[in-house]
Amino acid sequence: MFSFRGHAGIAAPLPLANVDTDAIAPMRFLITSERKGMGRALFANWREEDPDFVLSKAPWREATILVAGANFGCGSSREMAVWALAEAGFRAVVAPSFGEIFETNCFKNGVLALMLPEGTVQTLLGQLARGEGGSRIEIDLEANMIAGPDGSRIPFAVDPARREALLEGLDEIEQTLRRRAEIAAFQLADRQRRPWVYDAG
Repeated sequence: MFSFRGHAGIAAPLPLANVDTDAIAPMRFLITSERKGMGRALFANWREEDPDFVLSKAPWREATILVAGANFGCGSSREMAVWALAEAGFRAVVAPSFGEIFETNCFKNGVLALMLPEGTVQTLLGQLARGEGGSRIEIDLEANMIAGPDGSRIPFAVDPARREALLEGLDEIEQTLRRRAEIAAFQLADRQRRPWVYDAG
């Protein structure tokens, strides 16, 4: 998994609530188990139906951060929705809330799902839509701070375990292997307590 310590980039405003995973990665693209190439699926139906869709216009076609409405990533549990975002170059999604499984999938794939208060997100969306201060947002996960387009600094909180995993670029297996000495010590002690379990074979 790619580590995430900080990221600065163009942020695209998507002021819609309840954007589901079928909108993010339409069903017709889910015939593969490969991540590579999934970027083409990102909001594919919306892009085709609306030539003025935000990610089809400058400067947001170069966006690497998405600022969206509440309950982003609701709907089905498809991990491909996060793959589509990541393969299209997005490192973070900022929203008031997320679909629970989508949020988990983000952290498993090195994408920061950053929850901010509704009012703060609406302020960011307004600034981005109006071009106030430009279109760039800076996220510093080490300092737990986000800088808006106008330079305002906004503190945030992320679950400590998820934050550490992103900072270190560790997936769940790698996090477990960091405790291999503890695991080995437990197994040795357990073998002494319950030798019949280990001798059963």
